[in-house]
Amino acid sequence: MLPLGTNSLANTPKQLQPKQIIVTLSENNRRHWLAIDYELRKKYALQWTGEFPLTSIRVNCLVYRVPETLAVDELIHRLGADKRIQLVQANQVFAGLQGGESDAYAGLSYGPQTIHADAAHKISTGKGVAITIIDTGADKNHPDLKGRIGQIRNFVEGGEESFSEDLHGTAVAGIIAARANDGLGIYGIAPEADIAQYKACWYILHSDDKALCSSWTLAKALDAAITSGSRIINLSLSGPADKLLQQLLEAAHQRHIVLIAAATEGGEPGFPAILDFIVPVLASGPDGKTTLPSWAANRHPLIAPGIEILTTTPREGYDFLSGSSMAAAHVSGTVALLLQYQPQLKPGQIQGVLQATSQASALGGAKVIDACRALLALGAKVACP
Repeated sequence: MLPLGTNSLANTPKQLQPKQIIVTLSENNRRHWLAIDYELRKKYALQWTGEFPLTSIRVNCLVYRVPETLAVDELIHRLGADKRIQLVQANQVFAGLQGGESDAYAGLSYGPQTIHADAAHKISTGKGVAITIIDTGADKNHPDLKGRIGQIRNFVEGGEESFSEDLHGTAVAGIIAARANDGLGIYGIAPEADIAQYKACWYILHSDDKALCSSWTLAKALDAAITSGSRIINLSLSGPADKLLQQLLEAAHQRHIVLIAAATEGGEPGFPAILDFIVPVLASGPDGKTTLPSWAANRHPLIAPGIEILTTTPREGYDFLSGSSMAAAHVSGTVALLLQYQPQLKPGQIQGVLQATSQASALGGAKVIDACRALLALGAKVACP
């Protein structure tokens, strides 16, 4: 969990401020919601800071600021014994893990060639496949993204003003969906997918810092993505284990939504990548080499280009960015190519075929996903390098 300094509190949206808890109440107990809310505020001197429904898991969420005289962990322990409450937890903080076409900079962008997306585009471009990017905002008017992002939604208080200035989400969107063959910049892995950009993350100070998200903002964005009919959700972020978000992710998985998450290289893959139904992704460089952490032997992450990736940045820019966030975007785009070709594929089948068809480069290194060979394994008539 990344603590927020008090110096930045004045410029911090309420969804990311400290000492907040989220209480969920079941839809089955709706007639008692007002009474429960009143009793909790009176008994524990809680300050009400927000309320939102999560229709995909049939709960209502109440958000409170805990008084300075009471420890958050102590209050969570007390409320956990209240049988009227389905779940209670801290509002936690997550961070983005940044660290043959005619497009002008295509030769500098090695990702599509490494995973042979250029060859795959001869039969699949992700057309009609709905991808939701839950991240920061994105510059939807960037020349390489104009007309590519169909739906935008903001879940961060005050986030509308900075939506188009956000770096991380713009970079992820460019890797997935930048237009192809327009004579501009780069091209995306799935240049004809239907993209929705949901802003759940926020730069506290400036774009050089990590974008931060909270349980509150991510829960609302996930619920919206689930109910919108998305086939793929890209989560280029990581943080602490979170019970509320896990419930939502399980609901998404039950609806056969493919969940792609950036993983960390530490002792654990991070949340949500640690969940066994999530597709965890690590980054490789142009030579295919990557650092495989100890957990990789059991979780079997997918490896995709993520080091020094040329992609879109706000205000008509392009830049080289690194991190498993960028690698996750390559995987999300590749999944869209497979789903256009075989829409009935389930998440487990998709992960299996991507694992089975991953290839080591001529320079060695880890086995990196191969979009063309994955389509070939599904029966597509495509010539792969």
